[in-house]
Amino acid sequence: MLTLFGFAMVITFMTLIMTKRLSALIALIVIPVLFGIASGFTSQLGPMIMSGITKLAPTGVMLMFAILYFALMIDSGLFDPPVRLILKMVKGDPLRISVGTAALALIVSLDGDGATTYMICVSAMLPLYSRIGMSPRIMAGLIIMAGGIMNMTPWGGPTARAASALHVDPSDVFVPMIPAMAVGCIALLGMAWFYGLRERARLGVLQLDDAPENHTEVTVSQYPEARRPKLILVNGLLTLCLMAALIGGVLPLPVLFMLAFSIAMIINYPCLKMQKERIAAHAGNILAVVGLIFAAGVFTGVLSGTGMVEAMSKSLLAVIPEEMGPYLAVVTALVSMPFTFFMSNDAFYYGILPVLTEAASHYGISAVEMARASIVGQPVHLLSPLVPSTYLLVGLAKIELGDLQRFALKLATLICLFILGAALLTGVFPLVGH
Repeated sequence: MLTLFGFAMVITFMTLIMTKRLSALIALIVIPVLFGIASGFTSQLGPMIMSGITKLAPTGVMLMFAILYFALMIDSGLFDPPVRLILKMVKGDPLRISVGTAALALIVSLDGDGATTYMICVSAMLPLYSRIGMSPRIMAGLIIMAGGIMNMTPWGGPTARAASALHVDPSDVFVPMIPAMAVGCIALLGMAWFYGLRERARLGVLQLDDAPENHTEVTVSQYPEARRPKLILVNGLLTLCLMAALIGGVLPLPVLFMLAFSIAMIINYPCLKMQKERIAAHAGNILAVVGLIFAAGVFTGVLSGTGMVEAMSKSLLAVIPEEMGPYLAVVTALVSMPFTFFMSNDAFYYGILPVLTEAASHYGISAVEMARASIVGQPVHLLSPLVPSTYLLVGLAKIELGDLQRFALKLATLICLFILGAALLTGVFPLVGH
């Protein structure tokens, strides 16, 4: 009976959010409560839900301060010099423009906000593409694939969802994946080089004599009053220290981002009024992400507390061929591509991943290893018609979604396979369970 209730709950949740009858935030709260009552756990729902929320509190805190920190760095102008350098170097060479587009997108998408990345990168690069005569599909494809790779950071969303769904530490998911992500970045730059060569052969190298020699006015900050050009070196050093501490595991991720944000705010905006303005400017994005994480605590708390996820995994084990069981980590990495393309991240991470993970545990594959495997498909995910920000990109680039998908889908799949191969080689998750 618990198996039936569990699958019915997951299917109902996925159907409601995919048909847009309910938002993911509301569905994550309401659906598990209704099914918890229907399955006879009314008196135990409170402790189950509070247990789920308590386990996810550190993830919510980490996301809140990570988003604030990177938003603050963008506002202050930390990323302006590399952007200007890229624009200065590309000039009229299609090869440089193509590689520069990928490099720019990788830098800007560090903040985990796809819409901001698309607006900044397209506004910076589209005039060059139009002037040279390069295909804007290449630009859009490189930008969205860069966003897919950097979406695997804990503050990007999917990693936090995977960690919250499986109740594991986001840093334990993300840090070991950094080498595999680096391989994905190298693969993307290689693709940019290949298509840049093709465009150079088609168009040649143009001399843009009337182009500005410097790009001192170019900025990725959307708030001119918040820029702090004199503090770029200080902010850069602070960010490097933060990344080193993150990789070294000096302190838990939430603590690191809380401290880094506080120091950055004091250095850049000592005035209380400006501090309030900076927080208010990004409050909407923070509320949407953090609210979703705490709502997920309700869903995962009920799913595990009632025993539904365990019952569902046993049913899944019964239908999975015995020889496939030890390969569930790799299977999860592979199916994350089509699954997150045809359904939302919320549906995959909160509906399907916990069941796969419980089944994988019988083969000695840990929850954190399954969480790492589940984020491999993110470069493909962003090309899904279910991702709202993708429509912003095609609108800004003045191309059709179908054209972008035809160009980038095969390349994004290839990047995912590079990331998968690198992850297996570095032992991030096992090819075969124990």
